[in-house]
Amino acid sequence: MWMTSPMNIRMNIDKAAMAMIKPGVVINADWPAADNIHAFCTTRNTGVSQGTFSSFNLAQHVEDRRLDVQLNREQLVRQFKLPAEPVWLEQVHGRQVINAAEINSKTPRADASFSDQAGKICAVMTADCLPLLICNRQANKVAAIHAGWRGMAAGIIEATVTELNEKPDQLLVWLGPAIGPQAFEVGQEVREVFINDQAESEVAFKQNRPQHYLADIYQLAKLRLQRIGINAVYGGDYCTFTDTNNFYSYRREGKTGRQASLIWFE
Repeated sequence: MWMTSPMNIRMNIDKAAMAMIKPGVVINADWPAADNIHAFCTTRNTGVSQGTFSSFNLAQHVEDRRLDVQLNREQLVRQFKLPAEPVWLEQVHGRQVINAAEINSKTPRADASFSDQAGKICAVMTADCLPLLICNRQANKVAAIHAGWRGMAAGIIEATVTELNEKPDQLLVWLGPAIGPQAFEVGQEVREVFINDQAESEVAFKQNRPQHYLADIYQLAKLRLQRIGINAVYGGDYCTFTDTNNFYSYRREGKTGRQASLIWFE
């Protein structure tokens, strides 16, 4: 749900910080998680980055000015009263998962992180790929996943769920903003990768021209989650490619910034 007034903010933010927040700065996860779970995705609104990175780019690897990115990250921590700096990842479209509670300084190469430690913030950055945020019903475990089609096909979702070590019916999943099913064109080889692994994936592809298909990355994720017994899945309502005002999109712009999806518990 879009944040349209300070009353909609579910995080522990004092009145002074609330007054600074502009409409559309973040999207709160719309799911029945416990009150001590905090989960949201940033948009490209607010911040200091310029040009194609305008204006709340949080990624240091996209050729934006390093100082601008650092200022944006500092604003993120300050504005939302985060309990710590998010654990940023060097994402490589793989299936490596790390324990965020064990990372102190060096940026780890991974595409997902999890934590069973209060105040440790799991985070992933995206600009068309699918961010998944996960928590358990006891509200003492969380995870963030960066799932492009390569990572998803490699099993990043399943690998993260394994690390959480929870029964599937005890997990809630929120699908953050990603490229929508009317914009995500892929080749025949991508379709075959998914169908060969899971025949039900065929429903997520619609042919739009010879050897090319429109893929529903949200549906692909839901099918993989259902296969491992997770049915409490929420979100999946946005398109980063078509919503130019609020989201960065690599497919639309090429050289661009990244929004971040974050989750932690108190």
